[in-house]
Amino acid sequence: MTTRAALFALLLATAACTPGAPTDNGVTATTPGAGIGVDLAGLNKSVTPGDDFEEHANGGWRARAEIPADRSSIGAFLEVYNKAEANNVAIVQAALKANAAPGSDQRRIADWYNAFTDTAAIEKRGLSPLGAEMDAIAALTDKKALSTMLGANIRADVDPLNATDFSTDNLFGLFISQALDRPDTNVPYVLQGGLGLPDRDYYLSDKPEMAAIRGQYRAYIGKLLSLANITEPDARAQRVFDLETRIARAHIDIVTSQDIHKANNPWKKADFAKKAPGIDWDAFWNAAGLGSQQDFIVWHPQTVIAMAKLVGSEPLQAWQDWLTFHRIDGVSAVLPAAFDQAHFEFFGHTLSGQQKARPRDKRAIGSVNAWLGDAVGQLYVKDFFPASSKADIQNMVKGILAAFDKRVAALPWMAETTKAEARRKIAGMKVGIGYPETWRSYANLDVKADDPVGNLRRAEIAEYRHQLAKIGQPVDRGEWWMTPQTVNAVNLPLQNALNFPAAILQAPFYDPGADIAANYGAIGAVIGHEISHGFDDLGANFDATGRLRNWWTPADLARFKASGQALVKQFNAYEVLPGLFINGQQTLSENIADVAGLTAAYEAYHAALGGKEAPVIGGLTGDQRFFLAYAQAWREKSREQTLRARIATDAHAPARWRAQTVRNLDAWYPAFNVQSGQKLFLTPEQRVKVW
Repeated sequence: MTTRAALFALLLATAACTPGAPTDNGVTATTPGAGIGVDLAGLNKSVTPGDDFEEHANGGWRARAEIPADRSSIGAFLEVYNKAEANNVAIVQAALKANAAPGSDQRRIADWYNAFTDTAAIEKRGLSPLGAEMDAIAALTDKKALSTMLGANIRADVDPLNATDFSTDNLFGLFISQALDRPDTNVPYVLQGGLGLPDRDYYLSDKPEMAAIRGQYRAYIGKLLSLANITEPDARAQRVFDLETRIARAHIDIVTSQDIHKANNPWKKADFAKKAPGIDWDAFWNAAGLGSQQDFIVWHPQTVIAMAKLVGSEPLQAWQDWLTFHRIDGVSAVLPAAFDQAHFEFFGHTLSGQQKARPRDKRAIGSVNAWLGDAVGQLYVKDFFPASSKADIQNMVKGILAAFDKRVAALPWMAETTKAEARRKIAGMKVGIGYPETWRSYANLDVKADDPVGNLRRAEIAEYRHQLAKIGQPVDRGEWWMTPQTVNAVNLPLQNALNFPAAILQAPFYDPGADIAANYGAIGAVIGHEISHGFDDLGANFDATGRLRNWWTPADLARFKASGQALVKQFNAYEVLPGLFINGQQTLSENIADVAGLTAAYEAYHAALGGKEAPVIGGLTGDQRFFLAYAQAWREKSREQTLRARIATDAHAPARWRAQTVRNLDAWYPAFNVQSGQKLFLTPEQRVKVW
């Protein structure tokens, strides 16, 4: 998946061209031209492409770029996000003016926005919207009542397969989708949860920066409890932190969590009480709305066992303090300003390096999109996604799928039986472009203009019920997991499907007026990336039907894994900050998809030329424009805290190093006259070609 947290930039220039002579580094001299699709001013020509291609492509831009105070990074994704956000602002403003009928989606949009932005009313209400919840927590008298509350708080708020999202501050995360080995059956997956910090290493690492964050997190817990007039806030904060540290010790690390074979643990409902005592599981599942569900898949069995034991062994008071903190923290954005600011100071400033919070109206737009996404999405595609763009992208997808299929058919090392399975999977991929075929209904969601806390709670429950309703129903292989206004794209391994939302299908990723080399280098590589996810170290475990099944010969699988390990070694060598290196195994799926996807996009680009020679535009050959557009699509400038967080928790390598993927493609070398002895040079045998 294209990185969910990354905010990168590609500036497209239009200028017109007279061919120039190649310079010593292989980049032809540039003159103004039209439709080039590459930001010439963003180059750093003092750096040779073969020494640092990303810096050559983006160094000029980076030297001038300033990260906005309310952002943790800047780049192409932020540029496109800002365009999408402006469109969303127009949609919300129209809803505010419409005075639409109660119960309509436009009215829900307007009421949600008004509730979120009416800060005077939020201040006046204080903590009263949480009164019933706080009373219920204080009234807990035994572990059965605790189990009931823990179950009632569970939400379908993680997505380990489509988004590598394992994080929830509820005790467990729940994901509802097809069973791994039964693609026609939807089941609930149970995952580890319970942490307020992003990952177990934040609690357990001995690095000084992690120790500092722990101290600040403890202080934040105490501050929030103090603002809520909770007695003995410091002592309670220490109990919360100590409990979460014990939970963190039970957690599985991210690399192990990504191993799908270790996640495939079918449990019956009765197994929970037998295997994981400490929780009253009947009370828990009844409160979670799953009292009659018999089949589960437990993604983290050892963690579930350990956490159930903690529920049984840790004092009830510790769990009450933990619940109190998280129920307040979860809605801090719509509590009085002191709560909102405290949350930003820790999560925004300390963890991400932001200098100030995003404006309230912009956050309100984000909240509307998060909880009324399809309601906004229908209006978004109507006004901002032309049919011509959809048709053009469909044609590009068709060409890139064909290029990928052609590569598989020609692989010299792969047995015919394995090839047949891979090609069947390519042929069966369901590709969604722009928007879903069916839209979510919000008819059962009550949105009130004077109840922002209640809106959030009701929306959480509505989403949870929507997910629960999939259990026992026919599997919808056309289900979308992103809204049209999302600047991202996704591969869905259980559905053998791809989603390309409308919002990412615009400049600088895709510009219908730009030269096709740039479009194939930018959005084409994104398309190729998502296709290739079906064949990365995770996706390659699933067949054409979305079933978890080994369709490889032993020799082919060994060759595939060896290529992957070569890529692991390559990325392990990238030093992001002094002493801080990328974890090549943690980022392997994304790196495989980058290499294979860029290769397929390159070959589809040449096929699209129809045998003709690409023109020289702005002094750049077609191949140069293709590779520069790719690197500029991954340009970024990030705060140090953000980089450290990504290395610790993200399945994606930071964008700067993803751009260096070009060194694995043979065509990149003659395009920029890359020679032995230059820093990025790899011998043909060293270049990783997974597919």
